[in-house]
Formats: sequence, structure tokens, C-alpha cells
Amino acid sequence: MHHTKVMTHTAQSAHPKPQRLLALDILRGITIAGMILVNNPGSWGHIYAPLEHASWNGLTPTDLVFPFFMFIMGVSSYFSLRKYDFKPSRSAILKILRRTAVIFLIGLAIAWFGRFLRGILSDKTFVEAAFDLSHLRILGVMPRLALCYGIASLAAIFLGRRRIPALGVTLLLAYTVILLAGNGYAFAETNILYIVDHAVLGADHLYTDTIDGISLAFDPEGLLSTIAAIAHTLIGFLCGGMIVNTKDNTHRINKLFVIGTILTFAGLLMSYGLPINKKIWSPSFVLTTCGLASLFLGLLIWIIDIKGYRRWSRFFESFGINPLFMYCLGAVLSIIIGAVKVPYAAAETGMISIKGWLYDAVLTPLAGGDLTLASLLFALAFVTFNWCIGYILYKKQIYIKI
Repeated sequence: MHHTKVMTHTAQSAHPKPQRLLALDILRGITIAGMILVNNPGSWGHIYAPLEHASWNGLTPTDLVFPFFMFIMGVSSYFSLRKYDFKPSRSAILKILRRTAVIFLIGLAIAWFGRFLRGILSDKTFVEAAFDLSHLRILGVMPRLALCYGIASLAAIFLGRRRIPALGVTLLLAYTVILLAGNGYAFAETNILYIVDHAVLGADHLYTDTIDGISLAFDPEGLLSTIAAIAHTLIGFLCGGMIVNTKDNTHRINKLFVIGTILTFAGLLMSYGLPINKKIWSPSFVLTTCGLASLFLGLLIWIIDIKGYRRWSRFFESFGINPLFMYCLGAVLSIIIGAVKVPYAAAETGMISIKGWLYDAVLTPLAGGDLTLASLLFALAFVTFNWCIGYILYKKQIYIKI
């Protein structure tokens, strides 16, 4: 989210000097590359198990990428607000509000672009396609990032850093009560999360999910689950404060490992009463994924910033320095190759999407007819194509701030 400069010790110097903590950029890059990978299989019907989200309760590697990014967003927010001394100045408030609005609107624009392109390529006129907002999804990844960034940042400057732990605990406790009292773990119309989203936004503006043959307009980035996601961001914010206030990398990773271990075990123990569930962003999901993110960040600091093993990480650095731009680029490219069609004799209609042609005509034969392997090859190729664009920006030191 932000380019972070912190004080680090190096083996060559006894004196700390301002220097980017590269591990933060790499973790950002890994999560963005991971989000693009899992969002773009060649076929949604043929995916290796670790690359699928848990259908409801449970946790897969894929379920980690988004919460990891939100954790890092919280860490980065601490760095961003330092220059305002965590005080509600006019410039700080305006920056937070402007950035929140921009990120939210970009999310809406991507959702709109998908519907517009599919409409214009079917039987709709340009005007009909452009102004048909009847089924535009309002929430999603970018809107959630925007809301959590904005609310967490405003809370930090208005309440002060010392009250952030109490706020995070309060939000998680309040959300726990909401889930337990409101049938929050049921994938059903009686779920309070479902009821609120339908009442406020309407079914036509929500994501429709299918579980065990039941389809419901049940948004995984819904309004009430944003409460827990804000607490999630605040945990990252507190870890950012620890990183800044701890000047030695060895001490940093020790603290990150302790924090990560406590949070992970707390989340796993909590899961016996409140199962880990990404789609409702359960409190146990918050604690477990924040804990794992803290542990992973500590590991990366040890590998990259202490041991100096950096060559392997350069691929991810191209994603990490322009994270939101790279995510948006992947989303837009995915929409285009999924909507634009080319002639293909093997298709029933004689036409197939660019994505379908690449998967069916190129990668499936290359994979020896293994549809799941071909699906993975497509995802890897798509990530690599995005990386090529990100690498050009990286080499030219072009930073696109959103």
C-alpha cells in the first residue's frame, strides 16, 4: 500500500540507517501474486485443492492471501500516519478520505467494467451497457480494503494509538455476539449478515455463492463482516507500530514470532466455538490469519533483511512496489480475456473467449489432456504476463500510488 522506510541494522554497519524493510514489499508482492493466481484458473471446474477457497468453515492456503494483504495494509498504515504524528490534522483527514474514496470507486469501476464489456459484446447498445447498474456488485475486495483502511486510519488519529488495542478487542467481541445471536454461521436467509446486506444493498448488488447445491446472494465482503475486517487491519497497525519502535531486526522477528504464535493458537482454540470461516470473516479467522501473517513476515525479515537471501524475491518485488495497481491490472485483464471472443471451430457456437481458447486449444494439449494441470498452467501464465508489466514499472522506478 505504501512504500515503507524504517530503521534497520545491517551486518556491515554498527549504526542503524534509514533503509526500506524489503520483507514488507515482498510479503505484499507474494499476496498480490497469490490473489491473481487463485482468481484466474483456466477452468473453475478444475482446480487443485490448495488453490480453492474453503466452501464454508475451514481454511486453505488460498484463504490466506487476502487477509495477509489486509494485515500488511494495517502495518503500512502505521508508517503512513507517522508523518502526521497520529493527530487529526486537516491534511491527514483529507488524505485518508480521498484515498478511501478512490480505492472504493476503483473497485466499483472494475465491477462496472466487467458488466459493461459483457453487455456491449452481447446485444446491448453502448448506452444500455454503460448505464445498466441494476446488478452492479457494490462490495468486493477493493471496497473492503477501502472501508477498512479508512475506518482504521481515522480511528488511529482520532482515538490515538493507545486506544487501538481496546478498539480491536471491542470490535471482535461485538462481532462475536452478532454471529452467535444472529445465526451467523448458517448459509441461509436467516443469517443476520444475509439479512443486513439484503436490507441495505439489495440482492441484485451482492455476490451470489453456491454451497452444497444451494445458491444465495451472500456476499463474502458484506457489511457486518467488515467489523471484523477492521479489527484485522488494526492488528496489522499495531504490528506496524512494533516494527517501527523496535530498531533491531533480530528483536523485530522475535516479537513477530511471539505475537504470531499467540494469535495463531488463540485463533485455533477459538475455532472450537467459532469455526474459522473466511466468508463471514469470523473472529477465529482474524486471529489465525493475522498470527500466520506475523509469523510469515518475521520469517521473511530473517531470510531477506538479516540473511540477505534476496535474489529469489525479485519476482515478487515487482508486485509489491505497486500492489493495488497490479491487482487492478490483473482484474481488468481477466475481464477482457474472459469476455472478448475469437473464432474456434471446436466450440458449439464457433466462438470462444480468449481465455477459453488458450485453455482448451493451447494449454490442455500441452498438459497432455490433464484439465487440472492445464488450469494451473493458465493461472501461472497469467501471473507471469502481469509480472512482465510490473517488472517494466519496477525497472523504470515507476510507482503508481492509489
